Amino acid sequence: MRSLMRLMLVLILVVAGGALWFGYWSIDRTGITRPGTESDRPAGTSGTVDTTRARERGAEIGERVAVAAGRARAELDEVAITGRITAKMALDDLVKARSINVTTTGNTVTLTGTVESAAERERAERLARETEGVTTVDNRLTVRR
Repeated sequence: MRSLMRLMLVLILVVAGGALWFGYWSIDRTGITRPGTESDRPAGTSGTVDTTRARERGAEIGERVAVAAGRARAELDEVAITGRITAKMALDDLVKARSINVTTTGNTVTLTGTVESAAERERAERLARETEGVTTVDNRLTVRR
């Protein structure tokens, strides 16, 4: 489910970037045209540009892009942390990484699944705690009996 949400966020950013790029190179409602082209001006316009309105609109778009970029950065940081922990577990001789699910929210990592021993449970938690960017580990691993 998180992967689907991340994919949707990336798609939204790509569409927003494309709309911004296309909007720059085409005519919009303010009468702004591509730089240096007179023939693309809509019929009935005087050729003047309301720079105040254009600046306000640019500021709005810039703010929206900054917010979306911040969200995307946070999501990418979470994915990076999850990936580093999963890689550490996959390379560890004691931990069976396939039986452990790692999720990251902010700087908090949650470990779920079933492990073979208390030592494996502790090692998985230690690997997560030692990962850069992790502040809290919620160890919900259960030991198979």
